[in-house]
Amino acid sequence: MAGTHHTPPPFFKRGPAPLALLTFYLALSLALFVIDLRLQSLDPLRQLVAAVTDPVQRVAQMPGGLVDHAKDYLRGLDDLLSENAQLKQTQLRLAPDLARLEHLETENDRLRKLLAVKEREKAQGEVAQIMYTARDPFSHRVVIDKGQQSGITAGQPAIDEAGVVGQVTRVFPFSAEITLITDKDQAVPVQIVRSGQRSVVFGLGGGQLELRYLPANADIKEGDLLVTSGLDGIFLPGFPVARVSSIERENSYAFARIRCEPLAAVENFGEVLVLAPRQPLPPRPPESAGRGGNTGAPVKEEKK
Repeated sequence: MAGTHHTPPPFFKRGPAPLALLTFYLALSLALFVIDLRLQSLDPLRQLVAAVTDPVQRVAQMPGGLVDHAKDYLRGLDDLLSENAQLKQTQLRLAPDLARLEHLETENDRLRKLLAVKEREKAQGEVAQIMYTARDPFSHRVVIDKGQQSGITAGQPAIDEAGVVGQVTRVFPFSAEITLITDKDQAVPVQIVRSGQRSVVFGLGGGQLELRYLPANADIKEGDLLVTSGLDGIFLPGFPVARVSSIERENSYAFARIRCEPLAAVENFGEVLVLAPRQPLPPRPPESAGRGGNTGAPVKEEKK
C-alpha cells in the first residue's frame, strides 16, 4: 500500500560501530590500569576473582594430575616388579651357597663336639661321614666313607657327640657298615648312672630300645640315664647310650618292661667317630678242678 513505512525488526537493528566499541573498551582498560596502578583499588576485586576461579582451576587440573599420578604409580609398580624379579634371581643364585654354608656350619659344630668327646674320654678314633643307609628295610644299618684303607675293622664302636650310635659289622676296602643300636640284632651292656645297676639294652627297631633282665621291683625310674658299662670289652665305660622313657611293672612277669630312647642321633646324622679297638680284657682266672679247696694239683694214687 502506498504511503506505508516498513521498519526492520528489532534484532536486525545495528548497534554502535565495532571501531567505536573497540575504542571504548581500550579507553576503559587504560583507565582501569591507571587507576589500579596509582590507587591499588582493584586488589579486593582481584582477590575475589581468584577465590572464585581457584576451585575451577583445581577441578580443571584434576584430570591431568590423576593422569600424572597414574603414570607415576604404574612406573613405580613396574620398577618394583623388575626389582623383585632381580632379587628373586639373586636369591636363587645365592640359595645353594647359603644352604651349603648352613650345612657346613652344622657339620663343623658336630665335628667340634666329636673332637671334644674324643679329648674328654681319651679315646682314639677316626671321624667318618655317613653316606647312606643300608638297602635292607628290616635292618638299621648305615654305610660310612671309611674302610680298610683307613684301618677300620669289624667290631669297632661308633659314637656321635651325644652318645653311642652303633658298631661296625662289615668292612669293605673304601667303606664300612655300622649296625645301629636300635637294630634288633644289636645289644649293648649298660649301667644305670643313678643306682649303678647293670643290664643289657636291646634294639627294638623304629628308633626304640628295651632294657631287659631287670626284675619288676628294680630301682629304676623314668628319665634315668644309661651309659656303657664296658663289660663287653668293646665300648669304653661311661658313654651315654639312652634314657628311660617308660616302665611297665606287672606281678605276673619276673622282669619289668622298660623302654628307652637313644641319646645319639641314630635316625638323623651326618658324621660319626669310629673308636679304635679297646685293649683286650685280662683273661679270666682258671677255675678250680675239684671241690672243697682242691687247688687242682694231680692226686697221686696210693700203692697197695
